[in-house]
Formats: sequence, C-alpha cells, structure tokens
Amino acid sequence: HIVGPIVYDDLNLGLETDLRNCYIRTLDMCKDNGLRSVAFCCISTGVFRFPNERAAKIAVEAVNGWVDENKGCLDKVIFNVFLEKDRRIYEGLLS
Repeated sequence: HIVGPIVYDDLNLGLETDLRNCYIRTLDMCKDNGLRSVAFCCISTGVFRFPNERAAKIAVEAVNGWVDENKGCLDKVIFNVFLEKDRRIYEGLLS
C-alpha cells in the first residue's frame, strides 16, 4: 500500500513528481525484495483529487521507464482500476 499526493488546489509539477515517485519507489522495493509482480490502483485519484487522465499518464510513463531501465526484474505489472472511465484511460494509454 502506498499513499500518493493530495491535490488541494491546482495540480503542479511537485505533485506530479511525487506521484511519479510513488510508482518508482514501489517498483524499486519490489526489485529489492525479489518480487516479480505488482498491482497498482489509481494512486491519488478519487478523494485525493488528482486528475484521472494525468495520473494514468504519469503511472504508465513511470512504470514503462522503470521497466526499460530494469530489464528482467519484473514479470507482470497490473494497473487495477475501479471506474469504467479509468479502464478506458488505461486501455488507451496501453494500446
């Protein structure tokens, strides 16, 4: 479980960096502990008010970048979504 940044006012670069780091640090912990798969929810969206589309783009970019730099460390990364709109967003980014 990881808690992401909360958007109180406007989205800014610091919040985007914090969200990106949530994914990267989690992936680093997986690598350090020999875990071969991980599932992420839509970190910081919903009540934390991070815009869904921007959050998804950050998530996919962070994970893809990490996987490219750490070839062979993970077998599977799952983006677990609850809302239909998030499913559509992730499917569009991953297709």
